Amino acid sequence: MEDREGTIAVYMMASRYDGPLYTGVTANLLWRVRQHKDGTASGFTRKYKCTSLVWWEPHGAIVEAIHREKRIKKWPRQWKINLIEDRNPHWRDLWDELWAVPPNPDLKL
Repeated sequence: MEDREGTIAVYMMASRYDGPLYTGVTANLLWRVRQHKDGTASGFTRKYKCTSLVWWEPHGAIVEAIHREKRIKKWPRQWKINLIEDRNPHWRDLWDELWAVPPNPDLKL
């Protein structure tokens, strides 16, 4: 089993189904998603309140994850929606599955 805290991943955050989508890459998925949820990540996700993790894909190396992120960012919106809905048709927030418990605001990752 891989170390969740050190999971290298490409991921997508959303505010709602028809709202903005954010595609990102990280070397620590739990820590980064937590930043988006807490509003401490600056930029797009904070401005548009993209706090739901709707898709993620683990990678073995950060370089391959960065290449994948760059490809996905160039895709049309519908392709991204198809990617999400292939594994998450109801657009559930995958945070609970990733972390196994709801976020605790006092927890420091």
